Amino acid sequence: MSVATPTAQAPARPALATLRDYVTLTKPSITRMCLLMTGAGLGLAPGHTSLGVVLGALAGTALAVGSANALNMWWERHTDRLMVRTRTRPLAEERISPAAALAFGLAVGAAGLLLLALTTNLLTTALGAIALASYVLVYTPLKYHTPLALVIGAVPGAMPPLMGWTAVTDRLDAPGLVLFGILLLWQMPHFLAISLFRKHDYARAGIRIVPVVRGDQVARRQAVAWATGLVPVSLLLTPLGVTGTLYLLVALMSGLAFLGFAITGLRTTTGPSWAYRFFIASLVYLPLLTLGFVLDRIV
Repeated sequence: MSVATPTAQAPARPALATLRDYVTLTKPSITRMCLLMTGAGLGLAPGHTSLGVVLGALAGTALAVGSANALNMWWERHTDRLMVRTRTRPLAEERISPAAALAFGLAVGAAGLLLLALTTNLLTTALGAIALASYVLVYTPLKYHTPLALVIGAVPGAMPPLMGWTAVTDRLDAPGLVLFGILLLWQMPHFLAISLFRKHDYARAGIRIVPVVRGDQVARRQAVAWATGLVPVSLLLTPLGVTGTLYLLVALMSGLAFLGFAITGLRTTTGPSWAYRFFIASLVYLPLLTLGFVLDRIV
């Protein structure tokens, strides 16, 4: 008589590794950038506000952004396996189950909106809800149908500074909308740069980005157009009375430098390497602009 041997089970993963995977679902680098811009909106808004409002706006926005990223990753778990950039993500490698990731994303989003409702105001909460829903339900599926999804996705992506502004003012004022416009315009060349040096990855996953659908040169011309629009929009905060001359100088110099870098892409013969450097330049531009906000207030 043979004796059955117990089925070998995979060893349980360390709790810290599992926690790290859940944090990865929120895309921390994107969340940090959104928090930076939320802080800019809070800091530039007129009047005084309580520490509770500031912390609530920051934490609520971080949770809402993290939820959108987690739900986006849940939606794209199958195509993530096809891309070098994303194939090691927790869902792509099945380190987290789809059901657990979905529950996590929904819970984090609900917590973020509840926190915004309790600590800020209805307007800020509504903006957060619109951003979360449109990013997950509109932008994410459209990526596989049209390159216009990039523009649509930039709208929820630009909400954080406006949410910071409305958390203090409870109004949709011109300066808050300018902050929204700055981040919207910045996202376009930023993501066009990514799409250029990751073109083959996106094509493999069936994502309809500009370089795949319309070609590299069209994507470079679009980057120049968006970077051109970013310069005057970023300067509007000074005539609106929100910032002073120091910010104006920082915004003008950094905007022209960013635009100049974009223009060099029109005549470069080293497409991917230029696109990667342009991507790095976009990551430098936004903190520089935020530094301009800070220096303008303290100098």
